[in-house]
Amino acid sequence: MRTIRLSIAAIAVTALSSTAALADSITDRIAAGESIRIGFANEVPWAYPGEDNEPLGFVNAFALGVLDHMGIENIEPVVTEWGGLIPGLQAGRFDIITGGMYILGTRCENVNFAEPMGIFGDAFIVPAGNPDGIETFEDLVENEDAIFVTGAGYNQVEYAISVGVPEDRILQVPGPTEILAAVRAGRANAGGVTYFTALNLAEQSGGEVEVTDPTLMPEETMYWVGIAFRQSDTDFLAQWNAAQAEYLGSEPMLETVSEYGYTESQLPGDTTTEYACANR
Repeated sequence: MRTIRLSIAAIAVTALSSTAALADSITDRIAAGESIRIGFANEVPWAYPGEDNEPLGFVNAFALGVLDHMGIENIEPVVTEWGGLIPGLQAGRFDIITGGMYILGTRCENVNFAEPMGIFGDAFIVPAGNPDGIETFEDLVENEDAIFVTGAGYNQVEYAISVGVPEDRILQVPGPTEILAAVRAGRANAGGVTYFTALNLAEQSGGEVEVTDPTLMPEETMYWVGIAFRQSDTDFLAQWNAAQAEYLGSEPMLETVSEYGYTESQLPGDTTTEYACANR
């Protein structure tokens, strides 16, 4: 009986420790002198790791700028696959998602987004010359043999299904490298990514793929991007939004992100996260 009681006590302590770890807020970490862990995937030019996981890309640059504006410099990068970003945030493996995530209603149910830091559109990569004439999601629906490849957890999966692309014609892969490989190898007729990512993949392909015209996409495929936080970190989120309001669109901010292709035309205007959550 004593052994059983000790085992139960050990389980209880473990459970409490796990709960405490998960409940550890960003504010607590700052007060304890611990690093703020930023989570992102390999999504060039949005957010990607450099040497020793150095956080590169315009969303990382923007996020680091806001943190610096808040007086926070102790940062730890955590790199994972795109599909692991929201689960990793919820599990407490990192504190902020800086990966360049679209603000979608389905995601707003699981994380809290800061106010938008930009607005962006989607495009396809297709084989050079676009032999199948695929430029829009409607083209994918009409071409009953077309295979569409995109990333697991990408917004394009949800949108493609909503307009009638059968799920058995949607190939989901870990990220951009695999999307490019699928189109190059002829396993997919088109690959869905953001316009920024598409340009980068086309450059990598050495002329094997090209980018479709993003202006042919419907208005509802324009999305706002926000930095994501755990739903429990409301105090820190309020502080972040205040700092971001001062930093967004400033000369230092635009200077920092310009090398990655972000310009004033990507600024989000007056759109709020509440609106983006309700309309995307």
